[in-house]
Amino acid sequence: MTEKEFTKFVNDTKSVVLGAIQKYLNAEYASSIDDVVQEIYLRAYKALSAKKFRSDSAISTWLYTIAKNECFRFNEKMAKERANVEEMTPETPEPYKNDEPGWAKETTLYFKELIKNLPDKYREVIELDILGYRDKQIAQMLNISAGTVKSRNSRARDMIRQLAAQDGYNG
Repeated sequence: MTEKEFTKFVNDTKSVVLGAIQKYLNAEYASSIDDVVQEIYLRAYKALSAKKFRSDSAISTWLYTIAKNECFRFNEKMAKERANVEEMTPETPEPYKNDEPGWAKETTLYFKELIKNLPDKYREVIELDILGYRDKQIAQMLNISAGTVKSRNSRARDMIRQLAAQDGYNG
């Protein structure tokens, strides 16, 4: 199969592939669509090059099946990765104990309120960091790079400091 033939094949079948992905890929993995599409077409190319398409059905039906199976494979792989991360993660600590002094409870509640006011992308990272997750674990959970986790965590802390300073907090 030539490059030109394969390009035409991709152009002719992309709606079939995207339809299968939309139906079978878990929505939480939407940011990985490019990877899934690439794997689908790689599998199709290998099969076509090895003359494994038997013409028992339309090529679009055959490719839809490949796409569906790749979505299932990807969903399963990501679920296993998530389970591994959860297994390595410490249990969620209590936000505070009943025997803490009143000021500690008030301070904890105050900062929880400040964190709630952060934009989602910063709030998610800092909440997971507070729960004891490591940068790599947070990166896997949120499907972002570890560098992005570090920068969002730093920015979240800066925002919290600014919000607290505006309130006149001197902790």
